[in-house]
Amino acid sequence: MADHRRSIARSAVVWDALAGRLEACRASLTESRPLDVLDLGGGTGGFAVRTAELGHRVIVVDPNPDALALLGRRADEAGVSDRIQGLQGDSTDLVEVAGSAVADVVLCHDVLEVVDSPREALRSAAETLRPGGTLSLLVTGRYAAALAKALAGHLADARRLLVDPDGRWGSVDPVPRRFTEDEVTSLLDDAGFELLAVHGARVFVDLIPSALVDSEPGATEELLKLEADVADRPEFRAIATQLHALAVRR
Repeated sequence: MADHRRSIARSAVVWDALAGRLEACRASLTESRPLDVLDLGGGTGGFAVRTAELGHRVIVVDPNPDALALLGRRADEAGVSDRIQGLQGDSTDLVEVAGSAVADVVLCHDVLEVVDSPREALRSAAETLRPGGTLSLLVTGRYAAALAKALAGHLADARRLLVDPDGRWGSVDPVPRRFTEDEVTSLLDDAGFELLAVHGARVFVDLIPSALVDSEPGATEELLKLEADVADRPEFRAIATQLHALAVRR
């Protein structure tokens, strides 16, 4: 239960922003229909299932067949298997697998960290979007990782994170790449997107000990409110574990 509460706190800011954008996109359609959503690297369907529960059609493209199998089971359990399709592929063959101009909304969450070329991945995502379509981009923040290393006493690693071109603290760092807000903005512009908003996700949730949250009645609810309060504030976005950007295809 405690892990479930913390998981909700970690994803709340992103989901709230995404759900609001989905509602706005649907309202802007000239015809009454569900949105077509493409979830690149959507894995087991954490966001895909919730999106389908809102009534939208979702295609999940992921290279891992085991993740896609679990996606199918989760969709069945949620009663949305008729609105979710899993396809095996990645950012390099996204257009070939999913098609061009097929989506109203593309989710690209936790993908740019691991692809060979973030720029090419975003350009592929743009090609799958219809003109004026929305991109939801979620990446790992560089400065939050440096802060976490410093607080843990790994000061040399913190310094390396700040100067390394990919935002890594060493050769055995499990995260291949991290980003700053300026880097995200530049990548989106280069791929043909107009930035709508940037949110900071997991500003406090990864800094506060689980035992403290679990032992205080109502602490999870207060943590959710705190995360929501600072999500749009630039001084806190800099130390957010993740950066969430919403952008539209030009």
